[in-house]
Amino acid sequence: MKLVLASKNPKKLAEMNRILSQLGIEVCSEAEVGVDVEVEETGTTFEENSFLKAKAVMEASGLPAIADDSGLCVDALNGAPGVYSARYGGEGLDDEGRYRLLLENMRGQSPRTAHFVSVITCAFPDGTVLTARGECNGTIAFAPMGEGGFGYDPVFFLPERKKTFAQLSPEEKNTISHRGKALEQFEQILQNYLSQQG
Repeated sequence: MKLVLASKNPKKLAEMNRILSQLGIEVCSEAEVGVDVEVEETGTTFEENSFLKAKAVMEASGLPAIADDSGLCVDALNGAPGVYSARYGGEGLDDEGRYRLLLENMRGQSPRTAHFVSVITCAFPDGTVLTARGECNGTIAFAPMGEGGFGYDPVFFLPERKKTFAQLSPEEKNTISHRGKALEQFEQILQNYLSQQG
């Protein structure tokens, strides 16, 4: 089965493929199926934005599309950046700019607890929509650590591992991350759906 990923993030594509390829599912980019969709993320929840992206790409490509909307929710910042994680601080900031702004905003704040959320939605041309959600709890580090991952990974610290997401191997990250958990749940939902299709 082939799913089109509603994202232009190559690291997200690699991560999805690593996890879903075990199910015999190939996740391809929008470019591979000749579509280029810019989706206005107007939702106020991860679920809404994930659905908007999956639906738009499914309609443009005519193929089942999978979208992930994820973000970092920091308790001391009332859940910010949340659904605005990728746009935190406005246009013009890259990943490093965003996490440095977050560290700046966290100066003197406590608690430093936070959680990552990932909501995965798969929209099928027959109108079926499958949704899964995963969360991972941690804290905000005082300084970035590690070279791996992307986004806020260098400042998301896991006390039980004594490492940030960016210090974990991809395999280690997939077993405990919000996206790994959401994909694991999605895998089961998808298997049920496929078995009903017969």
